[in-house]
Order: sequence, then C-alpha cells, then structure tokens
Amino acid sequence: MNPLNGPVEVGVRALVLLTEAFPGRLDVAELVFLDHAMLHSGDLGGGPASLQPDLPAGPGELGLRRALVEQGLVVLMRAGLVEMSPNERGFLYGATEEAASFLDTLKADYVGALKERAAWLAEHYLRPGADVREDMNQITRRWADQLRAEATGHGRDEDQ
Repeated sequence: MNPLNGPVEVGVRALVLLTEAFPGRLDVAELVFLDHAMLHSGDLGGGPASLQPDLPAGPGELGLRRALVEQGLVVLMRAGLVEMSPNERGFLYGATEEAASFLDTLKADYVGALKERAAWLAEHYLRPGADVREDMNQITRRWADQLRAEATGHGRDEDQ
C-alpha cells in the first residue's frame, strides 16, 4: 500500500484545503506543501498533532505527493467540485460552490481531523503575506540536512 495514499484520498485532502481557502485559489505547489503540512502538522511548531507518522522518504515524498495531488485534482474537476483557472504563475485551483456541501456529507472522523488541520493551516499559511513556498523550502532544507548527517554517519540514532 502506498503510504501517501491514492488519488481519491489525496483529492479529498486537497478539497478540504481548497474549501478552507474558498473563495481563494491555490496552485499545485501550494497544495503539495499544505497537504504535507496537514498530515505532519505536529512538526510545524504549534500545530495540531500529526495525522501520519514522519516517514524517512524526504524529498522523494514530495515528487510522489505532487503527482497524486495532480491526479486528485483531475478527479475533483471531473466531479465538478474544483475548477481550474490560468494566471501569470500557471494554473490555480479553487473549490466550487458545491464543495463544502459535498464534504459535509462525509462523516468520517478522519475528514473532521482534516478540516481542523486545514483551518489551522489557513490561519497560519493562507493569510495575506504568508509565504507557503518559504516554509516548503525550510522542510526540504531540513531533509537535506538529515540526509547529509546520515551520509556522514551522524544520523538520528547517534544523536540520541
């Protein structure tokens, strides 16, 4: 089983984020970071507990996550829950008017936990002036530092 889940689950997570950002729109890079942050919110200083354990996948995880987010967005657009629009940065995705009603029909505790984390992320990362890409760069720098430490024999096991 893929630890990052399939396109439908990733699509639901993207829909939760886009519904929280409504009427705002996000690009794929922002959705990739926010999807990661939603699952690993406990690693973000002051965030709610993480929904998934920290996996040693690191940078490879982002490539897989990007492909799954893109696949999930296609599923959502076909269902009429997300629309895409071009701008100077590329394509932006936004929830449609029907998205919140659809999410309200999903009664799983997991969806409730996603909504809580999406609200926290919106407060911290979707406000005017917030730089999602800088936060993503910090995560990738941390992964690079961890990889360098492991390559030189100074991994986590030795630090504990």
